[in-house]
Order: sequence, then C-alpha cells, then structure tokens
Amino acid sequence: MEKLPVVDISGLFGSDDHHKSLIADELGHVFHQYGFVGVKGHHLPKHLISKVREQVVAFFALPMEDKLNLSIRPNNYRGYIPLRFFTPNAKRHDADNYEGYKLHFEVDSADPIRNLCALYGPNRWPSQRPGLQEVVSEYWRHCDRITSSILRALASHLAIPYELFDRAFEKPLTNMTLLKYPAMPLDDASFGIHPHKDTDVLTILAPDKVGGLFLKPLGAQDWLEAKVPADTLIVNVGDMLETWSNGYFISTPHKVENKRGLERYSFPYFAVPRYDTVIEPLTVVDSPMPTLGSAGEISRKIWHSNWPDAAPIDDALDPYSR
Repeated sequence: MEKLPVVDISGLFGSDDHHKSLIADELGHVFHQYGFVGVKGHHLPKHLISKVREQVVAFFALPMEDKLNLSIRPNNYRGYIPLRFFTPNAKRHDADNYEGYKLHFEVDSADPIRNLCALYGPNRWPSQRPGLQEVVSEYWRHCDRITSSILRALASHLAIPYELFDRAFEKPLTNMTLLKYPAMPLDDASFGIHPHKDTDVLTILAPDKVGGLFLKPLGAQDWLEAKVPADTLIVNVGDMLETWSNGYFISTPHKVENKRGLERYSFPYFAVPRYDTVIEPLTVVDSPMPTLGSAGEISRKIWHSNWPDAAPIDDALDPYSR
C-alpha cells in the first residue's frame, strides 16, 4: 500500500440499499486489509472543521496559568493535559510530546450512571473560550452520525444484526482529545504520540495539513504516512472492533511525528461503547478471540496506566505484547 485507500460513503446516507451494500463491502475489505481508510462524502461541513480547528488553536494559546487551572486529575477524566505529562501505556518510550484537552460523552452530574462507572460525568468547558463547547458539540454529533452509518455498513458486511452495535452506544464512553504538537527538530527522537493501537471501536480524525500521522499495515516493514485528499476524514479500527469482528478487521499500529517545523493541531474522536458492553466476538466462528472485558473496565485500565506514577499496563492490553 503506497497510499491510504479512500472510500466515498455518501451512499450510506441515501435510500439505495444495493449501493449501501457495495459501500459496506468496500469498507469491510479495506478495514480487513489495512485497518485505516480515508472517507469522503461524509457530509461533515468543511466550515465546521475549520471552526473547531480555530477554537483548538485559540485554547492552546491561552496563558499557561489558565490552562493549568483546568488540569486533568485522577478523579476527573476531563481537562487540560500539560506537555509531556502522560507516559505511554507500556512504558517503552519517553512521555508523549503533546498538549491536550480531554472531553468525554456529556452526562449530567446527577445521572445515576455516574455511580456505576467513574468515566461518566459533565465536561469542563473553559470559560475563556465560550465558543468551544458549541462547535465541538456540533462536530461530535456529526462524528456520532458517521460512526453509526459506518457501523451499520460493517454489520451488514459481517452479516450480524446492526442492533448489536446500536444498543452498545446508548450512553457510550465516546470521547475526544484536543491536541497540540509542538514543532520538533529532525534530530529529536521523541514521539508526538508513541506507536500504539487504539482501544476503541472506531476513531475519526480530520487531518491537519502539517501531516505526521503514520501507520504500519499488517505485514509491512515500513511506516506509511496517512495522506488523504482535501475534505477527507481518516477513520481507523480499534481493538474493540477487531475483537467484535473476531480479528477480521485489523487494529493497526500508528504514531505521530511532528518534525516539519510547524505546530500541529488535531482533535480525534474515539467511539467507545456503553460501560457495561462486553467486548467479545460477535461473529460465529470455531476459534474465537479472547473476550477483552467490558468497555468500562478496558477504558479504566488504559486511562489509569497513563499517569506518571502508574504501574505499566498489563500485557493483555499492551498492543506490543501480541
């Protein structure tokens, strides 16, 4: 693969079932081979992507004191992540070279589900950027729509009921990270984000023009930069979808290196099911993959392991142990 495949998914939002079936098979084959795809025809407005980017740039330009007042804490999974704060889950690299701001699926502070999983709760929206909540929330809704349509297509490709996916995303643990990668010199060995696999179902990313996202397809010797045409989103499979499909769809290693002399901004969306959704193969097979556990427990372990004083993640969730 010399470049990332691109699939036009506009037909998924129409009424032609035959066209939808063709798109479903095309997506299914690409995710089976590569785990990554560029999607066009997604109907996510270009001006909205630009507005989110403007808000992200403006947030990270705030005075450090203002950002630190919003710092993320072990008992609150939302807020500002200082530069080089989080360490890789497997502790095999230096701390990742980014600033971040973490947002999760919005849940009212009085919602009883908060007593069942600590990852639920209201977000912390910075008062200094009053427009951030509106544009990110609208962007999030579009990503939810795109995720739902792609999962419906993939269910068709796997010949399983879409309702299995649909029920899994009632009060999900879906989240977003707003990111700023500082410009790094060519001889700096640190990563923007170390090589890893996503643990979610699907990730959606509006690429930054600076580039620097690389993936390593199954069996490949070299890293491939994920370059796509304008108005194309990058979508990739996470470990949860790999397990749901019993390994048919591939969760692919990827990394960020920002060595082009420019700051890089991104805002990936991570689709994660409801906390009590058991992540196990949904297809009928003779040799099923092991069950990963519940979405809440998987997310909690991954989240906890990032903290500087945390023990390394257990091998079962370390993508480089398998």
